[in-house]
Amino acid sequence: MSSTVPPSGRERLLRNLKFVGLLAAALSSAGCSLTQSATAPSPPALDPQYVALYGEIVGDKHVIAATDISVVDDQFLRREVAYDTREQPGTVIIDTEDRFLYLVRENGRAIRYGIGVGADGMNLSGRTTVGRKAVWPSWTPTLSMIKRDPIRNAKWAKGMAGGVNNPLGPRALYLYIDGRDTLYRIHGTTEPHTIGDAVSSGCIRLLNQDIMDLFNRVPVGATVVIAPRSSTRSANDSIGSTALTTL
Repeated sequence: MSSTVPPSGRERLLRNLKFVGLLAAALSSAGCSLTQSATAPSPPALDPQYVALYGEIVGDKHVIAATDISVVDDQFLRREVAYDTREQPGTVIIDTEDRFLYLVRENGRAIRYGIGVGADGMNLSGRTTVGRKAVWPSWTPTLSMIKRDPIRNAKWAKGMAGGVNNPLGPRALYLYIDGRDTLYRIHGTTEPHTIGDAVSSGCIRLLNQDIMDLFNRVPVGATVVIAPRSSTRSANDSIGSTALTTL
């Protein structure tokens, strides 16, 4: 009668190592691996022209920080496009449906800017006029804004001075109808990732570099048309679009 001697600890370790080695070889020959290192996909390369276009602006009252355009959909970056409209050059047309603002130019062209718009039920529509313009505007939330979000807005009931943390950004265009302030503005933003969304309290927000550009092109008295896509833009508005790096 023979007895089986149990393997020592060292022998068990050697057997386990041999088994692991054989398993690894088998998996390797089948195109597998015991450990797979997940490689994160590389972020898409940013267009250097747009990086420059949305770069830091110095020499103003406050430094305007560069915009991180990686958080903005490419379609909402400033460009010149073909645009068919009966409105006169110099008119601003706002497409709240597709989130674009157009500044009409000569020869069937327009400068197109991406915008953020008001949430449902908080959009102005119709023909308005730029009643005034402001550099580093102050901001005072309306009573309805304070009521909707008291935690965020009540502390500014007496107003917030203009500056880099002001939600209106570095510039603002104030929209009037029949000489009266509508309380709607076209302005900059501290939240570039919201461009293309409907999140504001009704005002039209642009990237800060874009509101600076628009502010310099649009005078007080200019017409601003706020209307849906069906009556404002051509289906071919993207033909021949170019980045506005030199305009």
